[in-house]
Amino acid sequence: MRSKVSTNQPMHSSELARLAGVSTDTLRYYERLGLLPAAPRSASGYRLFPAQALHRVRLIRGALAIGFSIRELTEIFAERDRGGAPCQRVLMLAREKLATVEASLRDMQIWRRELKTTLAAWERRLQNTPKGKRAGLLETFVASHPGRQTRYSSRTPLAHGSQKREKSQ
Repeated sequence: MRSKVSTNQPMHSSELARLAGVSTDTLRYYERLGLLPAAPRSASGYRLFPAQALHRVRLIRGALAIGFSIRELTEIFAERDRGGAPCQRVLMLAREKLATVEASLRDMQIWRRELKTTLAAWERRLQNTPKGKRAGLLETFVASHPGRQTRYSSRTPLAHGSQKREKSQ
């Protein structure tokens, strides 16, 4: 295998995958979706990607890292590949992603305050509970937060709870 990327020499999928930091399965997936143009085959049947495919894979990976979905990228790259300029759409999608992140941050801040309050109450409750006896910490949380039947996670922080709180205010 070559250690440097040639500016004009095609490369096998294993080399492209190594250089891009992805698996060959990922390359096949991108190719199947049209994110990467179909690679011609060598006489022995191996995919031969053009050198610019490395730039494309890095672009895909970077866009995924900032929140673009595979579906969005498929549409964006299809437009680009047809000679279009999807820049306005990219900007609009990025603005939507920022709004989603900001909403998630607000929800996480609410959850942080609630969790701090809950922990302080639990510490007080434990101080007043005889050693070896149950304090019922989880029961007190459920009783004081009857609308909290969904799991908290970094992906859906307070999704249902914050909506209920907003409606009741």
